[in-house]
Amino acid sequence: MAECRTKTHFLLFLFCVFLLFFKGKSSWVINEEDNEHDMVQTRRDSTGSCDLSDGKWVFDQTYPLYDSNCPYLSSAVTCQRNGRPDSDYERWRWKPNGCSLPRFDALKFLGKMRKKRIMLVGDSIMRNQWESLVCLVQGVVPTGHKKVTYNGPSMAFHALDFETSIEFFWAPLLVELKKGPENKRILHLDLIEENARYWRGVDVLVFDSAHWWIHSEKWSSWDYYMEGQSLYKTMNPMLAYQKGLTTWAKWIDLNLDPRQTRVIFRSMSPKHNRENGWKCYNQKTPLAFFNRPNVPQQLLVLKGVLRRMRFPVYLHDITAMSAFRRDAHPSVYRRVLDQDKRQHPGSLSSDCSHWCLPGVPDIWNEMLSALL
Repeated sequence: MAECRTKTHFLLFLFCVFLLFFKGKSSWVINEEDNEHDMVQTRRDSTGSCDLSDGKWVFDQTYPLYDSNCPYLSSAVTCQRNGRPDSDYERWRWKPNGCSLPRFDALKFLGKMRKKRIMLVGDSIMRNQWESLVCLVQGVVPTGHKKVTYNGPSMAFHALDFETSIEFFWAPLLVELKKGPENKRILHLDLIEENARYWRGVDVLVFDSAHWWIHSEKWSSWDYYMEGQSLYKTMNPMLAYQKGLTTWAKWIDLNLDPRQTRVIFRSMSPKHNRENGWKCYNQKTPLAFFNRPNVPQQLLVLKGVLRRMRFPVYLHDITAMSAFRRDAHPSVYRRVLDQDKRQHPGSLSSDCSHWCLPGVPDIWNEMLSALL
């Protein structure tokens, strides 16, 4: 009898150990299966476990949230005004798999940002996103209670009653690009203060930097790289990108306080051009799926830099979700086409990098609003 009880207790002990091990093992397996992006997000964000970037595009007749007559849009992205004949590209919203993404609420956004500054820092695609954000909010701000101001490389939309500014700062490389001897353009991989001094005192900073780092030599914006006192004619673009991002990361770690400033880094916006086998002209629907999803090298470098930071930077990953949207670029409608060119638009050069507005950047900003 005693031997039976001993065996029973032993079996119960083994069962308890199994349960504990199984529970721990399951959690570990899930974490191992999570992609690198999810692990960065989990470590750096406390808003919940939902990955907003994992989802699908859903056609929705209640979109867009504004029209192309918004006065703050650049002519290059007002595809409807420029003669694009179809408009379904404006009517897709993003539906995350694990949660719901709230529809953009301009008054709620301005309420959250009352007496605050939000600054979007980056290249012309970040300008694309800034114009989208301004158009999303400006409709609820009465005429005479809003204005746009300019200060060097920055511009700002002010909602005066809310004491809120939505700002854009031009810094496509984040680090400093200067003229050197013989008028040569030098990209200083370890200098940033000339740009970063504008970022102090901002409540929410949203960064992007990717496209300019991989321009071909013909379109490169610099003649030399410089690090310390060393000058380089050539460098692996991804190594240079890593060095530049590391300079940015060190500045954030040393100069900002996470109790006062939120920092978000938006991943690179995908292109749909001839170089990667796609053309965006005359595309009217999103891609249904990818045969072999590609993770850009820039995104891998960015994740590595963010992982080594002390400051809690949120990675806003829009790369894969936007890659479905081959239909949403200006293409040939980046300018007004005369009647003759409308007859043969396929012969014109296409902009397959920026986005028509209203369009995809509006969804990025819905996600941004949810993050805040």
